[in-house]
This record gives sequence, structure tokens and C-alpha cells, in this order.
Amino acid sequence: MGVVTIMKQKIGKAGGLENGAGYLFILPWIIGFIAFTAIPFVALFYFSFTNYDLLSTPKWIGLDNFIRMFTTDEKFFTSLKVTFFYVLTAIPLRLIFALFIAMLLNMKIKFVGVYRTAFYVPSIIGGSVAVAVMWGQLFGLNGAVNGIIGAVTGTPPNVSWIANPDTALWTLILMAVWQFGSPMIIFLAGLKNIPESYYEAAVVDGANAFHRFVKITLPLLTPVILFNLVMQIIGGFMTFTQGLIITAGGPLDRTLFYQLYVYRQGFEFLDMGYAAALSCFLLLIVAVLTALVFKSSSSWVHYESKG
Repeated sequence: MGVVTIMKQKIGKAGGLENGAGYLFILPWIIGFIAFTAIPFVALFYFSFTNYDLLSTPKWIGLDNFIRMFTTDEKFFTSLKVTFFYVLTAIPLRLIFALFIAMLLNMKIKFVGVYRTAFYVPSIIGGSVAVAVMWGQLFGLNGAVNGIIGAVTGTPPNVSWIANPDTALWTLILMAVWQFGSPMIIFLAGLKNIPESYYEAAVVDGANAFHRFVKITLPLLTPVILFNLVMQIIGGFMTFTQGLIITAGGPLDRTLFYQLYVYRQGFEFLDMGYAAALSCFLLLIVAVLTALVFKSSSSWVHYESKG
């Protein structure tokens, strides 16, 4: 019994050392999470109930910021409408285009690695200020888009696409679709995991390309579609740089994204308490939409292991 007791003590000490080493390795992440996520989140929640201008001490005002949001702030509803339209339009178009390109790149063609890199690059640089400035120049009055149209038709349009209230938001939607690289790579990984034997059996049964896509590719790709959809919804509501740099929220607030409006309230008008309340409401919107997507996934997401 003495030997068994000694062995248990040694095993306990070894386990304690392993646990200590594990905690030591994750300590930087824990510190980062507390400093850059937990504390800012608690501060955001607190400031949303205060009148805070960054210069003086926050003053507790209860639900006044939220009451103002829904009763007297027309730009709040404008920014919400713009953002929802952007998300509901740009995200489906981006995912459809990303899946289309991923299927093309899944074929056995020469230099496919070069093509994958070229298509992925816009997603890396797409959120930068430089690209936003370039995009604004492309769709300006004297931009390349009007130049190309003029070369084809003989008469260049006398319109700035980013300054026209009817087309400004669509130029930003087009930019979002152009940044399809990230979901494309994820779709491509999902396509690589579909066994070739499924397609071979379908061909033997006489299924054409459309039937193979509908009956094999889409069902087996639904878990990847779910992941891409959730990530793109979150990213869509975070859109900020394009609206700030390209259109500055105009014309006539047609590109006033929600995040841009939060930025203006907090850093231009120094109404940080109200900006915090707006941010809390955005968090609620994203959480509800994400929950609804996951709730609906049981009816359209198919996992191979479940048959």
C-alpha cells in the first residue's frame, strides 16, 4: 500500500505540473481576453447608461440613451435601414459568386494555384483605406468606369456613381462582392472534402451537372455555407471603412452605415454614452440574427455522418 500511495503522489504532482504548464501557455491569451475583450465589454455596457463626452466624468442617466434611440433619432433608423439593405444584398451575392469561383477553381486546370492567389488577394487588401480611395476614383465622374463605358458607347456618362443617391450604395455592394476571396477559400476546402465517388456514381445513374450540383454538392456543402453565412453576416454589420472613405455616409445618408453612425456619435460629436448604447443594440441585432440562422440550420444543413 505504501508503494501505491507514493505512486499516486508522484502522479498527482506530475498532473499538477502539466496543468500548471498548460495554464502558463494560455496565460497570454487570458490576459489579452480580459484586457481587450472582457473589460471593454463591461465598460461599453456601463457607458451605454451614461451621458459621457470623453472629457468629463460619466453621468448615470439610465435608459435615456435607448429611449432617445427609438423615439427621436431619425438617423438611427436611416443607418439601420442602409445596413440591413447592404447585408441582405451584398452577402448573398458575395456567397453565390464565391461558390461559383470556388467550383471553377476546384477543376483540374493549369496554374490553379496562381488563380486561387489572385482571387484571394482582394479579400486581404479590400478593407484598406488605399483600396477604398481607389474604388472611389474608379466610380467617380472622371473615373475608369465612365471611361470604359464611354469607350464602348462613344459617350461617357455624365454621372459620379458614388455621388448619385441612386447608385452610391450599389457601388459599395459591388465592392463587397469583389471581396469574395475569404468565403471562396472556405468553399473550396469544403468542395475538396466531397468524395469523387459520389459524383462517379451519379454519372453512372445518368445525373447531369445540374442534378449533381443540387443533389450532391449543395447538401454536402451546407455546413460550410452555414459557417460562411454567419461570418459574413457579422462582417456585414461591421462595415465601416467603405462608407467613411468613399462616400462619407452620403449622398443624402444613402451610405450611412450603422458603424459609421456609431463612430460619428462617439468621436465626432463626443457623445460616447449614446455611441455605446448604439453599439449594444448592434450586438443584440447580430446575436439575434446569428441565433436565428443557427435555429433554422436544423432544416437545411445536412451532415454526412447523420445520413
